[in-house]
This record gives sequence, C-alpha cells and structure tokens, in this order.
Amino acid sequence: MKRIIIKKVVTNKEKKQFVNFPLKLFKDTPNFVPPMYSDEMKILNQKSSYSLECDSVFFLAYVDKKVVGRISGIIHHTYNKTHNEKQARFTRFDSIDDIDVAKALFDAVITWAKNKGADHIVGPLDYSDLEREGLLIQGFDERMTFEEQYHPSYYQKLIEQLGFEKDVDWYEFELTFEDGQREKLERISKFIEKTTKVTLAPLLPKKQYIKKYMYQVFDMIDLCYGKLYGTMPLSDKTKKQIVKQFGTLIIPKYLPVAINEKGEMVGFGLSFPAIGHALKKSGGRLTIPALFKLLNAINHPEVLELCLVAIHPDYQNKGINALFLTHMYKNAKQSGIKCCETNLNLETNHEVMAQWKNFNARNHKIRRCYKKQIDLL
Repeated sequence: MKRIIIKKVVTNKEKKQFVNFPLKLFKDTPNFVPPMYSDEMKILNQKSSYSLECDSVFFLAYVDKKVVGRISGIIHHTYNKTHNEKQARFTRFDSIDDIDVAKALFDAVITWAKNKGADHIVGPLDYSDLEREGLLIQGFDERMTFEEQYHPSYYQKLIEQLGFEKDVDWYEFELTFEDGQREKLERISKFIEKTTKVTLAPLLPKKQYIKKYMYQVFDMIDLCYGKLYGTMPLSDKTKKQIVKQFGTLIIPKYLPVAINEKGEMVGFGLSFPAIGHALKKSGGRLTIPALFKLLNAINHPEVLELCLVAIHPDYQNKGINALFLTHMYKNAKQSGIKCCETNLNLETNHEVMAQWKNFNARNHKIRRCYKKQIDLL
C-alpha cells in the first residue's frame, strides 16, 4: 500500500521540485506550454508584488520519495476586502492520475485555508485575472497559448470526485480571416470614426508608447473589468511588475489605443505574438537558444494571442471594437499571421463573444473554475 507524504514547500530544493514537476509530467505532451521559470521562482521566493497583498502556501505530494503532485493555495486579501468574501483560491494543481494523491493535496490546502478563516475555495484561480486560470475541460488536443496552463482530461474527474462543482466557465476561440469581412469592417470603422470622433492613436517608438499609455491601460482594466468574476483592483507595484514581466512582448502595433477628439484614451486592444513553442524545450528558462527562438517568435509571429479588450463605459455599444478588429485584420495580412487565439471569454460575456462573428470563429477550448464550501465547524 502506497504511503503519501504531503510537505509544505520551504527549502530551495522543494521550490525547484514544485516548479519542475509539471515540466517533467508533461515533458512529452505537445500542447503543454511552460510559464517563465524565473517568474514562478519569484512567486515561491516571495519576491512577487502579490506577496504584499496575499497569503500563499505551496504543497508537494511524495510517494517513495518521488514527487507525484503539487498544489498552491492563495488568500487574496484585496479581493476579499473588495468583494466582502472569505474566499481561498487553489492554483498550480498538478498530479498523477491518482485520487488518493489528489485528495491528500486538496485536504492540505483546504485545511490551510480553513485556518486562515476562509469559508469557500475556488479554482484554478491565480493571483490576478491576468494570470493563468481555469481548468481545461475541452480542447486537450488544441494548442495552448502562453497565458494558459495545459491540463490532462483526468484532472476534471479528480476534482469533481472531491466534491467541487462548477462555478463558471470560459470559452476560447480560434479566429481565421476572410477578405470579405475585412472590407466590411473597414466600412464600419470609417462610419464609427465619423460619428464618434474616435480614432486609433498614432504609433510611437516602443518606450514612448508604453510610457504614454501603459498605465492608462491598467486604469481602463480596473474601470471595465472590476466587477467581473475573480477580479480586483491591481496595486501600483503589481502594475509595474506586469509591465516589466511582459515588456518584451508589448509591441505598439499589437496594442491599438482608441482616443477621442480630446486625445483621451477611450479603449484599447492588447495582443501578443504567440511564444509558447519558443519556450517549450527550455522549460520556460531563458537560455541562449530559447532567447533566439523567443525573439524570432516575437518578430515573425504566425499566431496572435488576443489578451484584453476594454472600452470606457461611456463609449460602449458604439462600435469602437470595429476599429480594433480592422486594425487586427490589417496587421495579420501585413505580418503573415495565420490565425488568432482569443484566450478566456467569460461565458456570460456575450457582447465580447458576439464580435467574433466577423471571423471564421471556432470555439475550440473551454475552461472551468470550480467551487467548494469549507466546513468551519
């Protein structure tokens, strides 16, 4: 009979084991995309800005001294204060296909959460809505984006066996292009510009563009996404961390900014070149070969990953999205981009999903966030 040992991650060796476990588990899985290795280590070493507003815990499961699973728990104080909840989150759950291992890991993180005063736990949900979230329940044979975590199909079975129930789903789409649709969007865009006096801001050199618009982007995110599932205001330190973390990927032509006749930002559309394949072999480490692959993927993308679209409430339902979509069509044709990946669309966000009718859209992936009440007695 196997003996499962659960350890709280403390030592440097255990931290490396925690980060390395999914890299080994999914080594031969074509669609697995690793996160940046250094970013994961910063989180475990409490060097992330999230450590200032969250309590975190990390557990490893061992059988015969071999790592067979991992999980992390989060108490996000800013979220709980903003939404008046006693929520805990689980994230970074990875395990062999063994219900006993999964149960031991979840028992550990739920006990930790209970001792912190949480009355329910949700997940997979990370530190912010800009991180990896949701359990893959459909699309196991599809390409993952850099912003997503791969999960094998048995994870859903394990989590549901442990009493977790669906809280919310996200849909993802693959978009391909048709010239006829582009021409239609261009006509709509010209009409929108004429009637709303909104245009796309002129592109600037990268550093100037980021300096001028990046923090306005965060203000727009807080304004437009503040009431959506799992979201909370981002601290100034977190904003700086995200800009530093993704600065290499931010390219002005993939961050169109809509401005009114006064030059004020009224919306933006953020996308990144797909880079997951460039980091796979190195396990997310920026080795010299991986760096060359990364730069090539950024400069010559075949796939564009659509991350966020936000439009000021005063300008919503006025067709501003058409400006971003037209811009995306033009970039795709000029840059040789074959398709786009939308990342996560909340299942209730019908307005966002409605805009994909302007493309050949394929709903190819679904992710789920689960919830379970915690017995505080």
